[in-house]
Amino acid sequence: MTVAVAVTRERREGEARAALTPDTVKTLIASGATVTVEAGTGQGSSIPDAAYGEAGATVAPDLQTVLAGADILLKVRGPTAQEISALKPGAVVVGLLDPHRETAAIEAMAAARLTAFAMERVPRISRAQVMDALSSQANLAGYRAVIEAASAFGRGFPMMMTAAGTVAPAKVFIMGVGVAGLQAIATARRLGAVVTATDVRPATKEQVESLGAKFLAVDDEEFRNAQTAGGYAKEMSAEYQAKQAALVGEHLKKQDIVITTALIPGRPAPRLVTADQVATMKPGSVLIDLAVETGGNVEGAQADQAVPTANGATILGFSNLPARIAADATALYARNLAAFVGLLIKDGALAPDPEDEILKAALVTGEQG
Repeated sequence: MTVAVAVTRERREGEARAALTPDTVKTLIASGATVTVEAGTGQGSSIPDAAYGEAGATVAPDLQTVLAGADILLKVRGPTAQEISALKPGAVVVGLLDPHRETAAIEAMAAARLTAFAMERVPRISRAQVMDALSSQANLAGYRAVIEAASAFGRGFPMMMTAAGTVAPAKVFIMGVGVAGLQAIATARRLGAVVTATDVRPATKEQVESLGAKFLAVDDEEFRNAQTAGGYAKEMSAEYQAKQAALVGEHLKKQDIVITTALIPGRPAPRLVTADQVATMKPGSVLIDLAVETGGNVEGAQADQAVPTANGATILGFSNLPARIAADATALYARNLAAFVGLLIKDGALAPDPEDEILKAALVTGEQG
């Protein structure tokens, strides 16, 4: 008996990604699954229905047909109420379920007796690197943030020397040096900008400098000891926070582009740039807030809107940057999902190991095994 894997078209506004590609369809079929894909699933990622069919999937015309008898539903974002009600009890849902904020959907899946795994909760251990959807999508978000900034900025990025004079390079400041921040640094450097970056973790200083950017921090004894053995940031003293805020405030006045990437799982995004600091920036400067969906790092940022300020700056808040580079985002996310599904299927049957540390960490409702 084979495992029936279903993929439905994403229905959330602005979501152009898909949960599977034709290549990952082949991977799942090789593991002993059948795959049914709803028509139009890959449209936003430039994947025609025929490509799924050629890979061995069945392309069905509507949601009900796709989900009839499905053992596993693969999603980019969480399932809709219609999808939840169409699944049989005991079915498995895997996707970016946002369990901290999408509590109603999690409760609905629990009530429907579904087993749900949130890809956000995959632990960052060596064995799970290929399943790390947060990193794969953040990497592309960091890249795309710089492209969006370059599009909105009224000047060039690199220094250009012409007969008519010299064009100065853009000054780009990255706040938060995780996966997205590091890719933003690398991309801005490739475009020729002068890049600085800051983070509360001292270990990131070497990473920033290795990419050719300058690290900005009050580099005193407290900062050098501000990281736990587990790699997490310690809470800084009020005195240090005041010194760092003053340093950043002065730095912001000179910047052309600021990209903020700081997120805290399950909590509102930390405020990194205040309205008073934005007011000191140069006319024409651009701020890109990658954390706008969870409250925003920049005061005044609005989801998926360009907010002009009185001093001539522009704040751009993007709630889903990976969807703006959907073909690559889909390719990476589909591989994350296919690797995760490999933990659920054994010898052609749905048989997750209840003691597997990856599955235990990702489980948000139901029981595996």
